[in-house]
Amino acid sequence: QVQLVESGGGLVQPGGSLRLSCAASGSIFSINVFAWYRQPPGKERELVAAITSGNANYADSVKGRFAISSTNAKNTVTLQMNSLKPEDTAVYYCNAVVVLRAGSPPSYYWGPGTQVTVSS
Repeated sequence: QVQLVESGGGLVQPGGSLRLSCAASGSIFSINVFAWYRQPPGKERELVAAITSGNANYADSVKGRFAISSTNAKNTVTLQMNSLKPEDTAVYYCNAVVVLRAGSPPSYYWGPGTQVTVSS
């Protein structure tokens, strides 16, 4: 079993910064992809950023403001969020594509989510 635990959410003023972290624990052979999704109030969940083999991709709405990074040795991923806007308000979810054993197919795991609120 794999668990993802997010931390770092909270309330911040427009233009401010927050740093989200996610740690994966359990019986993990490898993590193929780490990603952050978000779900704004009343809207569907959307991909914010993803990283695989050191290559990062971002939603157009966050390019130039957010940065995703991962530490494979510690099975962690962070999302540095700068120049935050009210429209960034959402529950942010950590997602990982995990291989549990050598040769096994990947499995998808989600964290419980952390609230980010951008408001003055």
